[in-house]
Amino acid sequence: MSTKVSDHVLQRLREWGVEHVFGYPGDGINGLLAAWGRAENQPRFIQSRHEEMSALQAVGYAKFSGRLGVCVATSGPGAIHVLNGLYDAKLDHVPVLAIVGQTHRTAMGGSYQQEVDLHTLFKDVASDFVETVTVPEQLPNVLDRAIRTAYARRCPTAVIIPGDVQELDYSPPTHDFKMVPSSLDRSSWTAIPSQESLERAAEILNTGDKVAILVGQGAAGARAEVERMAEVLGAGVAKALLGKDVLSDELPYVTGSIGLLGTRPSYELMRDCDTLLTIGSSFPYSQYLPDFGEARGVQIDLEPHMVGMRYPYEVNLVGDARATLERLIPMIDPARGREWFDTVCDNVTHWRDVLERRAKVSADPINPEYVAHVLDPLLPADAIVTSDSGSMANWYARHLTMRPGMRGSLSGTLATMGSAVPYAIGAKFAHPDRPAIALVGDGAMQMNGMAELITAAKYRDQWEDPRLVIGIWNNQDLNQVTWEMRAMGGAPSFLPSQALPDVQYASFARSLGLTGIRVEKPEDVEAAWRAGLEADGPAVIEFLTDPAVPPIPPHATWDEMEATAASILKGDADRGSMVKQGFKAKMQEFLPGRAKK
Repeated sequence: MSTKVSDHVLQRLREWGVEHVFGYPGDGINGLLAAWGRAENQPRFIQSRHEEMSALQAVGYAKFSGRLGVCVATSGPGAIHVLNGLYDAKLDHVPVLAIVGQTHRTAMGGSYQQEVDLHTLFKDVASDFVETVTVPEQLPNVLDRAIRTAYARRCPTAVIIPGDVQELDYSPPTHDFKMVPSSLDRSSWTAIPSQESLERAAEILNTGDKVAILVGQGAAGARAEVERMAEVLGAGVAKALLGKDVLSDELPYVTGSIGLLGTRPSYELMRDCDTLLTIGSSFPYSQYLPDFGEARGVQIDLEPHMVGMRYPYEVNLVGDARATLERLIPMIDPARGREWFDTVCDNVTHWRDVLERRAKVSADPINPEYVAHVLDPLLPADAIVTSDSGSMANWYARHLTMRPGMRGSLSGTLATMGSAVPYAIGAKFAHPDRPAIALVGDGAMQMNGMAELITAAKYRDQWEDPRLVIGIWNNQDLNQVTWEMRAMGGAPSFLPSQALPDVQYASFARSLGLTGIRVEKPEDVEAAWRAGLEADGPAVIEFLTDPAVPPIPPHATWDEMEATAASILKGDADRGSMVKQGFKAKMQEFLPGRAKK
C-alpha cells in the first residue's frame, strides 16, 4: 500500500515525539482520520466535545509538559472554533501546532461549502508561521518548520492541508531547483547576555537597599537561581499569575501574586522598593509596579522583542533566566542590612493571618474564600491545579499555597472563560500519574465545562492516577464582571446579564458515572474536598457560595470602599449583603494578632 500525505503527517509527528493530538472529527480531515486508523491511533487522537476545547487541551498539555501541544480541526467551522484556544497559546507564549483541513483545491475560490479563507483567518493568531500544503513534496518542510517555529518562538503555528492533498501519494522533495529539503533535529541552545550588560545590571542591583523581584513563567527553569538571588539581595519576590508555581509560597519572602488579583504584601513590596528585578515576566499592569522614577530597574527575558515594554528598565538582559542568573549572582554583593528583608517577611506573615480571617468570615451560604482556603492544605504534593478566569482566579491567586513539586496555571493574558477543565484534561494526558484539580466558576462551567465532563468520563480509565477533581463555585452570578461593574463603573449589578440559573452540576456528573457532591453548608466543605481527592475517578464538587463576598483589590482604601458602596446603594439588588461582606472582609486587615484556629 502506498504512503499517503496523511500517513506521512502522522509519521512525522511521531518522529518529532508527539504522543497526543487533541481534536474533533469532520469531513475536512477525513484523510487524516483514515490515516489514524492505519497507524493504529499513533499518536493518540484525543476527542473533545468542541474544537475550542481541543485547542485549550493542547495548551494545557503544553504548559504542563513543556512539549508541543497539537490540535486538529476540520475546515470551515472547525477551523474557526480553534481560534480562541490558539489565541490563549499566543498570549501566554505556549508552543502549539494546529493542523487544519480545507476544501479540495479544485473548489477553492468557488464559494464552496465550508470554504473559509484560512490564511486570513489565522494571519494574526499564527503570525509566526501559517502555510498551506498544496503538493506532497512541500509537506516535510512546512510541518517541520511549523513545529520548530512553535518551539523556538513559544507560539501557535498552523498547517493547512486541503482534503484532496491528504489523499495524494506521498513523495519527498527531490534534490532539484525549487525543492526545499527538511530535517528533524532541534538541538538545545541557551541565550546569554553580554558581560558588559551583566556588569551594568550588577551595579544597579548592588546599589539598591530595598530590592523587589518579580517572576513570571519565564523563570520556571531557574527556581534555585531565583531563590539564591533573592537571598543575596535580601529581596522580596512577587509572582505574576503565570509564575505562581515558579517558587514555593512557603518561602518567607515570597509575597504571592501581584496585580488586581494579587496580595497586599506584593502591593507593598512594589510600592516601597527602590530597585526592581523582573525575571521572565511581561506583567502588563504598570500601575502595580513601582512609581516611575522611584525605583531603578533590571529585566531578564529570553525574548528580545518583549523586553523594556512594561517599565523604564535601565538594563534589559536578553537571555535564558537560569543561565543569566548563574552569571549575575556572583557579581552581587551580599553585604547589606536585613531591615527591608525582615519587613517583607513580616508583611507576608500578617497577610497570611488576614487571609485566614477572611476565609472564616461568615457568609450566606458559604464564603468562597473558605472553599479555597480549606482545599489548600489538602492538595497532594504532586498536584496540578488549573483555575478559570473570573472571581475564581482571585481565590486561586491568594489562597492556594504552591509547594515544591506542585504545578498550576490559568489563562493568564487572554483570561478566557472556560479554560480550567480542558487545561486539566490536557494535564492528565501530559502527566497521567498525577492528580489534577480544576477550580471553576459556575459561569465557566455552564459555558463549556459540563460538556467536557463527558471527555473526562470517556478517558478516565486511561490515566494511571484517575483523579480529576473539578471544584465549582456556584454563586449563580457572573461574579467578576458584577464586581467590576460596581467597583470600576460605579453601576449596580444588571441582573439580566449577570444572573445564572442554579444548575445541578453534581447530579449531571453522577449521570455520567462520575462522583458528584453538592455542598450547601460550610461544615461540609472539608469532607467534600477529601471525598473528591480520594475518589477512584473524576469527581465534581459544587459549593454554593455567597456572591456578595468581594474580591477586594490589594490596594483598596477605605475611601474607595465608601465610594463604591455609595454608588451601588443606588439600586444594586444585593446591596445590603455586599456592603456587609465587604466591610467584614476589609476589617480583617486591621485586626491584631493571629486568627483563631
